[in-house]
Amino acid sequence: MSDTLLRPVPRASLMTIDAYVPGRSKAAPGVKLHKLSSNETPLGPSPKAIEAYRAEAGSLERYPDGSALALRQAIAESHGLNPDRILCGNGSDELLHLLASAYLGPGDEGLYTEHGFLVYKIAILAAGATPVIAPETNFTTDVDALIAKVSERTKVVFLANPNNPTGTYLPIQEVRRLHAALPKTALLVLDAAYAEYVRRNDYESGIELVSSFDNVVMTRTFSKVHGLAALRIGWLYGPEHVVDVVNRIRGPFNMSAPAIAAGAAAVRDKAFVDAAVRHNESWLAWVSEEVGKLGLAVTPSVGNFVLIHFPETAGRTAAEADDFLVGRGVVVRRVAAYGLPNALRMSIGDEEANRATVAALRDFLGAS
Repeated sequence: MSDTLLRPVPRASLMTIDAYVPGRSKAAPGVKLHKLSSNETPLGPSPKAIEAYRAEAGSLERYPDGSALALRQAIAESHGLNPDRILCGNGSDELLHLLASAYLGPGDEGLYTEHGFLVYKIAILAAGATPVIAPETNFTTDVDALIAKVSERTKVVFLANPNNPTGTYLPIQEVRRLHAALPKTALLVLDAAYAEYVRRNDYESGIELVSSFDNVVMTRTFSKVHGLAALRIGWLYGPEHVVDVVNRIRGPFNMSAPAIAAGAAAVRDKAFVDAAVRHNESWLAWVSEEVGKLGLAVTPSVGNFVLIHFPETAGRTAAEADDFLVGRGVVVRRVAAYGLPNALRMSIGDEEANRATVAALRDFLGAS
């Protein structure tokens, strides 16, 4: 008799999941680390968020507010939303999993694009459903390709806008065209983790769509522009019936009191957010231009990172470049798991990190 029959056996679909592997956080010994692998803001969190976090230290014996009301109200005030249609979670990852769990099951299909966030596939498989992948065009979501993959079994469509790791985005008219082609029984999940960084007149995070339709949800995060990745704060804005369902299955205390307090302070500190966006806007352009001068293709990005493409030539591949950069203290993100084996994703860091990365790439390529 097989040993596996003598112990609990998980659902078969779970064993097809490749565990999510985060970006590296360590460089070679003896060199200064420039961590540019996880799209973290180089400005850190708002001092007001830090102060609010510390203020909770004296009451850690108490359970937090299970509804995260103070945070929901702060988000609502900042974005002009109804707090009853906001739900907070332990990072947007938790919310994506909860949405998949609520609306997907065996026989259903979850749809996303070929270079979409890896968590989508994990969440779909964890729910027992079937992942369906639509091809992209020029590393950008192709609405027609997505529509072509829609079937009567499509129950959730995940759309990262802007997309990670490509940095590309869909104009709101294209998002609306996609939504119009979906059956009313399919939930469109707009993952707008990098929305604050986008400076394009034809972009919208999804708030208007959510406000207008019963089958659209927007998710956001405090891990990027707000600099609170360690606290794991995410939120969604959705129809009341979706919020009600997710509230039924989430953990009763899925957010800590320090996270609630820090998040509320962070979202209200608009001056700090504006400073982070200005820094990114300036250095995103600089990094893109300087890396391009080295002869490497850079996918135009609207996020706080760039996707850098390398040739397949021996001695100049993405994997070899990554190893070289680590030796110089620069840690970026390999993205082979996203179907991009010849590319690296570089977060926009502070001035020192950005200049160090370009200099290291120049040395790697032997450019003058």
